[in-house]
Amino acid sequence: MDLLNTLVDKGLRRELPTREEALAVLATSDDDVLDVVAAAGKVRRHWFGRRVKLNYLVNLKSGLCPEDCSYCSQRLGSSTGILKYSWLKPDEASKAAAAGLAGGAKRVCLVASGRGPTDRDVDRVAGTIKAIKERHEGVEVCACLGLLSDGQAERLREAGADAYNHNLNTSEGTYGDITTTHTYADRVDTVNKAHAAGLSACSGLIAGMGESDADLVDVVFSLRELDPDSVPVNFLIPVEGTPLAKEWNLTPQRCLRILAMVRFVCPDVEVRIAGGREVHLRTMQPLALHLANSIFLGDYLTTEGQAGQADLEMITDAGFVVEGADEVTLPQHRAEAQGAGCGSHGAEGAGCGSHATEGAGCGSHAGESAGCGSVCGSHEDVAEAVTVPANEPRTDLVAVRRRGAGTDLAPNA
Repeated sequence: MDLLNTLVDKGLRRELPTREEALAVLATSDDDVLDVVAAAGKVRRHWFGRRVKLNYLVNLKSGLCPEDCSYCSQRLGSSTGILKYSWLKPDEASKAAAAGLAGGAKRVCLVASGRGPTDRDVDRVAGTIKAIKERHEGVEVCACLGLLSDGQAERLREAGADAYNHNLNTSEGTYGDITTTHTYADRVDTVNKAHAAGLSACSGLIAGMGESDADLVDVVFSLRELDPDSVPVNFLIPVEGTPLAKEWNLTPQRCLRILAMVRFVCPDVEVRIAGGREVHLRTMQPLALHLANSIFLGDYLTTEGQAGQADLEMITDAGFVVEGADEVTLPQHRAEAQGAGCGSHGAEGAGCGSHATEGAGCGSHAGESAGCGSVCGSHEDVAEAVTVPANEPRTDLVAVRRRGAGTDLAPNA
């Protein structure tokens, strides 16, 4: 297919595809999906080999959010039945992080619901970062706390944070349809604040909210322009009790095409499969590793994820390897540029995304479309296999997290 050959050549040169080419990837048929994966996989392997970076979420504060994001289980007035608790103490958060690090994660993502942190909240998170780094030398820490005020990104950087996550989520043209309590411009401003403070910026999207192909291309091109170091791709988890609970628009093939489009537009950045992979990719998750080079390990913020051991087995069985703590995630040209901010700013054709994943509260971090995390996969209380017709909603795969941070039960890592 001439289109795919052209996109591979551009990806290897870090050259931006045209909008028409990006739209054409999304428009390919299910019959061509393996060809699309194979082509985007060449770009992924060129920049990242067969390494898969593991990230682990710690939900520092769950629920209690004043924002009205339609996709979020932690939104204002939510009736989703999620865990609700205020700030974890530094030792509690450090203990939670240890479980993920023991499972092979090299980055810990500290997420808190809410519009944005107060200065006191920044002090709390600074204490947590210190506690984690004192116990785990070399660990990367990404904060995801919502909209930042002037000076807060600098304070997080001084406290030892390596990255900051704040997702754009959807296109500027449709942003007002999913959130009214803050604006798309507010989110862009926070990503720019992280850049300016020298933090590695992480910003991504949520697919499956009823958006058009043009909306998906718009938000990914906007991310490329912002130039984060990692781009988390979330797939909406339609949690009961949220306004988007009936939006079951994704198939595994559709998800693969979206990930391939992101890889072609953002060839040399960390593309992370975030919330919703277990729900929408399902048994096709291993194919997605040929497109993305990063995933979350275990559970998410408010929902359950695939068992951590199953994640590790999936990576091995698919022929990939877990990225070691001593390995640099980004290609050399981006890693060197990080010292000046977050990625390769100003470099023509430089990648597109940074770290992180989600949309918790007002822009929190990490894989989820229903709050800030992703969703489930392996329910321990389901004894029998569930047979569901193709393209039917998989509500059986959506489970609220009841273990880990904020509970007395061991986390899934």
